[in-house]
Amino acid sequence: MLKIAPPPPASGAAPLSATSSQLWLPRPALSSCVRAVMSRDTRGVALRAEERYNHFPATPACSLVWYFSGQAEVLRSHQPAREDSPGSPLPDRITFCGPFNRPVISRNPGPMHAMMLMLMPDALALMTGIDPGAYINRVVPAAEVLDPAWMAMCREVDKAADDDARVRIMATFLDPRWQQARPDADSPTRFFLDWSHNLALRAGTSGLGRSLRQVERRIKQWTGQPLRELRGLGRSEQAFFDAVVAGRSGNVNWSDVASNTGFADQSHLCRQTRRLTGFPPEELRRRIFADESFWAYRLWGFTESELPD
Repeated sequence: MLKIAPPPPASGAAPLSATSSQLWLPRPALSSCVRAVMSRDTRGVALRAEERYNHFPATPACSLVWYFSGQAEVLRSHQPAREDSPGSPLPDRITFCGPFNRPVISRNPGPMHAMMLMLMPDALALMTGIDPGAYINRVVPAAEVLDPAWMAMCREVDKAADDDARVRIMATFLDPRWQQARPDADSPTRFFLDWSHNLALRAGTSGLGRSLRQVERRIKQWTGQPLRELRGLGRSEQAFFDAVVAGRSGNVNWSDVASNTGFADQSHLCRQTRRLTGFPPEELRRRIFADESFWAYRLWGFTESELPD
């Protein structure tokens, strides 16, 4: 895994807080299996109540989440968080999250240290036999889903000395399993849009049936979601990266962003962004640069968008 340097403050501004957020991206051998690993550590940092929220967009990826310290609860609504917003505690310290077709907000009542391993749903299905569609918008104890070998890895990660060691354990565990399970047509991907295109190609060249309906059925079986939804998520992700790059100068032309990422027009981009994140594009951009609770968007956008092609 490749550890990415923390994102710099926007336009020379001071960091929002002294919290630690880290991102690891997979090397080519695992890039069509692992989307990323993210960690968050707020221990020893005085945060206000509103800064202890965590905003995440909709995603086709499945995730394993470890809470090494502290607690979290998932809000029952993806509307803007308030102190009285009802939430449900995570069901265990090690949880499995399916794909989400809506934004997610969680809340930490106090200091915390957690890590998330994001896995592509088709890769997870090939390695484990798990049906991603059965877990859409669900968070369950990992032990309810994973076999003993996977749970042994989870416990080893839980006991490791630090986050870098934890990432090495994940990669050592996943690499041989993915090399054995990966399809012949598999190819490295870095963005959800690339992945959905490759998925469609693989679906169209595998099995006996190659009609559009059969291809779409196959993709939904592999990922739990239809191809149209996956491509929409991919376009939205690319628009997000483009907006973050442009937004660092404070000047975003949303019509250009929409046109360059395959949306019909700016209104189409606005509707899709609100559906997948809970916010219109300009408000989302503003919060990414100014709101502590959008650390995941900030970490993701400032690092991935700066990687070389």
